[in-house]
Amino acid sequence: MPFRIRPDFDFTDEFRRVATEQLERAIAVLEERPGGAHEAVHAFRKNVKRLRSLYRLVAKEVPDFQKRQNARLRETAKSLSSIRDATALIGTAEYLQKGARGNAESEALMRIVTILQARRDWMAEAESGLEQKLHETAVSLKDAIGEVERVSFKNKRSRNARMLANSWKRTSQRARTAFDACRDTAATEDFHELRKRTYDYRLYHALLRNLWPAAMKAKQDAATDLAERLGRVNDLSVLSQLVEAEPQLFTRNEDLAHLLDAIIFRQQEERQTALQEAGRIFADKPQHEASRIEALWLLSRN
Repeated sequence: MPFRIRPDFDFTDEFRRVATEQLERAIAVLEERPGGAHEAVHAFRKNVKRLRSLYRLVAKEVPDFQKRQNARLRETAKSLSSIRDATALIGTAEYLQKGARGNAESEALMRIVTILQARRDWMAEAESGLEQKLHETAVSLKDAIGEVERVSFKNKRSRNARMLANSWKRTSQRARTAFDACRDTAATEDFHELRKRTYDYRLYHALLRNLWPAAMKAKQDAATDLAERLGRVNDLSVLSQLVEAEPQLFTRNEDLAHLLDAIIFRQQEERQTALQEAGRIFADKPQHEASRIEALWLLSRN
C-alpha cells in the first residue's frame, strides 16, 4: 500500500501498518539485494528516511518510542553510510558533467567521474565485514518490527488531530527558520537543515494525502522537487569538501580547476532556484497550515 495514513481507520493500526511496511521493505532489499549491495544500501536508506519522518510525526505522543527507534535507525544507517556516500559523489559529478558548459569542461568532468568510480570501488574492496553489517542491520530491523507492534495511541480523534497539527506546525516553523537563515547567510548547514525539514514536509503530505488528495498531491510534488534540488546543493558541498580532504585524487590541475568552477556555478544556480521555490512552498503561516490539518482530520470521519 502507499506510504499513507488513512484517517477513517484506527490510528494505531494505521501507524503500525505504515511503519511495518517500510521496515519489511528495508529488510527485503538488504537480504535479497536485487541490484547488488550498493543499490541495496541506497534503497535501505530511503526507507530509513521515511521511517524517521513518520516517527517525528508522533514524537510528542510516544517520546520514548521515538527516541529509541530514531537512535536505532540512525546507527544502522551510519554503519552503512561510507559506500553510499562514495556512490552519491559519482552521481554528483555525473550531474555536473551532463550540464557542462563546453567540451573542455565535459571531458575534464568525465575524467573526474572515472576517478570517483575508482575511489568507490577501492573503498568497497577495503570495506571489511560488509556482508556481516548487512545481516546485522536486517536483524536490527526485525527487532524494530516488534517495537512497532507494541506502540499504541489514544483512540480519540480530537487528540490525534491535535498531535498531527502540532507536528506539522513544528516542521513548518523549522523549515521557515532554516529558509530565513539561508537567505541571510547562505551557510551550508542552513541549506542542509532546510533540506531535512523539506523532506519531512514532503512526507507529511504523502502520509496525510487522503485528507485533501488533489491539494496535498500538488504540494507534495513541489516539496519533492525542492528536496531534490536541496539534495544537489548538499552533494555539491560534499564534493567540494572531498577536494579539500583528498587532493591527491585529482592529479590534473586543469581538471580540478574545471571541477571547482562547475561546483561553484551550479551551486549558486541551485541555491537561488531553491530559495525561490522554498519561498512559495513555505509561504503559508505554520499555524494556519496546522489548523487546516486538524480541521481536515476531524472532518474526515466519513
